[in-house]
Amino acid sequence: MINEGIERPKGAQRGSIEVICGPMFSGKTEELIRRLKRAQIAKLKVEIFKPATDIRYDATAVVSHDLNSIQSTPIETSSAILLLSSNTQVIGIDEAQFFDDELPNVCATLANKGIRVIVAGLDMDFKGNPFGPIPKLMAVAEFVTKITAVCVRCGAPASHSYRLVERQETFLLGEKESYEPRCRVCFNLDK
Repeated sequence: MINEGIERPKGAQRGSIEVICGPMFSGKTEELIRRLKRAQIAKLKVEIFKPATDIRYDATAVVSHDLNSIQSTPIETSSAILLLSSNTQVIGIDEAQFFDDELPNVCATLANKGIRVIVAGLDMDFKGNPFGPIPKLMAVAEFVTKITAVCVRCGAPASHSYRLVERQETFLLGEKESYEPRCRVCFNLDK
């Protein structure tokens, strides 16, 4: 048995990393908010972080496309999470694809301290390539929830975020005017 013979201190929490990923409009942030609110109901100390650059709905709150929200702390770099998370039992991180490549190490450090870390973000960019730190987070996470949206072209499960505007930069904040969810077939039709 793994960890056989290792004694855990009494009352010690078991830390973990959970990743919620998928394309735009699949409900990633909605699921993150749901899990964090359940942790709050359980009277756990919860901290939520998001990239300072994401001000689409609100400067400080994490807000889903359905306009559900939860207060958060906007940060510039993932290492700030370590400085701002003392005495925390559950940490939520939204739009994780926009954070730096140090995010998986930050999450591992937190989980090793007994903290439950819940991360939400896009797993692929608009070209269909692995996006930012999410693939590495998926590899080290105890739990991965990959959800789909609905393809706006054919109604099939959508796993891709198709960019509607002619811009090539990887990081482009946008909503329905800039992106739509598509299945693999419909995503590749207009490439």
